[in-house]
Amino acid sequence: MRANDGSRTGGEILVDQLIKHGVKQAFCVPGESYLAALDAFHDRNVDIVVCRQEGGAAMMAEAVGKATGRPGICFVTRGPGATNASPGIHVAHQDSTPMIVFVGQVAREMREREAFQELNYRAVFGTMTKWTTEIDDAARIPELVSRAFYVATSGRPGPVVIALPEDMLTDRVVVPDAEPFEPIETWPGLTDMSRLQKMLWAAKKPVLLIGGSRWSEKACASVQRFAERFDLPVINSFRRGHLFDQTHANYAGDLGVGPNPKVVARIKSSDLLILLGGRLGEMPSQGYSLLDIPNPSQTLVHIHPGAEELGRVYHPHLAINASPTAFAAAVEGLQAPNEISWREETKAARADYVAFSEKPTDVPGAVNVGEIMVWLRGRLPANAVITNGAGNFSAWIHRFYRFRQFATLFGPTSGSMGYGPPAAIGIKKLWPERIVFCLAGDGDFLMNGQEYATAVQYNLPVIIAIVDNGMYGTIRMHQEREYPSRVIATELKNPDFAAYAKSFGGFGATVEKTSDFAPAFEEAIKSGKPSILHLKVNQQAITPSTTIDAIRAKAQGK
Repeated sequence: MRANDGSRTGGEILVDQLIKHGVKQAFCVPGESYLAALDAFHDRNVDIVVCRQEGGAAMMAEAVGKATGRPGICFVTRGPGATNASPGIHVAHQDSTPMIVFVGQVAREMREREAFQELNYRAVFGTMTKWTTEIDDAARIPELVSRAFYVATSGRPGPVVIALPEDMLTDRVVVPDAEPFEPIETWPGLTDMSRLQKMLWAAKKPVLLIGGSRWSEKACASVQRFAERFDLPVINSFRRGHLFDQTHANYAGDLGVGPNPKVVARIKSSDLLILLGGRLGEMPSQGYSLLDIPNPSQTLVHIHPGAEELGRVYHPHLAINASPTAFAAAVEGLQAPNEISWREETKAARADYVAFSEKPTDVPGAVNVGEIMVWLRGRLPANAVITNGAGNFSAWIHRFYRFRQFATLFGPTSGSMGYGPPAAIGIKKLWPERIVFCLAGDGDFLMNGQEYATAVQYNLPVIIAIVDNGMYGTIRMHQEREYPSRVIATELKNPDFAAYAKSFGGFGATVEKTSDFAPAFEEAIKSGKPSILHLKVNQQAITPSTTIDAIRAKAQGK
């Protein structure tokens, strides 16, 4: 409750700062360690989404940070609440997503005694956040929260963790609010852009590789015009497929797990590689085999918002410290040469992509996930959102679906299982007018399947399709490669997922053959409820291009 003397509790000051900085929703699992902050939300216009486990709450907040470019907000309680949230914090770290996690803490007078659920948050989260701090003085809340917003969004974005001693949240002080923050853009210099234009004019086989965060719809449109003007083949980095219209004539493919071999060959044979926004980490670099380290054989131009990432792994011939949004605006001024010598190469790159992704591959069993993806790419509107967690099942999305619009793909570049369902729920809460479809594995779904209850509670009609092959498929694939026929610890006994959905009050249907999917999907849409479609997939259909038996035979030298 507000006081008449102008003082506010620490909890009230905290929530007022969030409102000042434009926060409209937050995700939480309640805890007694931050009750004063929860009470402050009661009288303020912020939409609080209560979740079933802190990992789910953190992943919802992370997805909102991905979607908006502004920090997703999450509140969790101390000790196990904080450690439960760590998978979502790790996703935000590796995916370069702005997020702020507020964590309850023991009272200040009890610290250093290993009080109930006490943790040293700087030690616990120090290596997976951009900044971890603890607020001891309620009068410093405006200062430190303001700093958190700037840290989370500036340079290479990432997560911030702020611990809140419970007695600090009840202290009453008089302190002014901080002014609203605005993300800081880092712009390329004129000399940088002039050098880039000269490199493009001298190139014979250039490639544009895009990834990372700090994008916007406007930036994507500017980069598309740049690609058109120079007729560049464009490749997206791992799980960044929404950054370029994949139906566009310049789009040449995805550089993720199991990419088209011709995409890999094209990058290796290029004479100018423009890496815009991404880090080219382990997954897109194909285990750091794509470019020579530290000196690439290609002329490398690396554009990244975090100066610390430039030259960290690869020595660039031209390093440009700029955010993708700022670079995209600046690149509008570059002039293409009169004659573009690589036009035929770009046409060939597009033809290779279409040949690789147009027609679903044949797989064992009655349910072909590739055919389902092809059906969805014809059925879903351009602004429909697809989310996924980690697992071989996601390969069918990246190969056969075609993203046409910014902020329509939400998948963890960190490879975190359990991400897809909470991400779908967070995005549906943010954009209720959009269709939100999640493709999950059976093991993947049950890592955060409890959040289906959150979807039902808030009437968020996400559609979750679960690829059920009765095993941890990715690990089984690696197991067969390294230790053929010695299967252990990868088999799963699964529930009836359609019945699971119905038990919560949602819609559920079982898909036992590919032709069952379309009517089940339409029924899910018609129901207006959170839905689960249970896809019964053959274990042999381990990737779009191979089977368990084929992997085993190759490993055994047969």
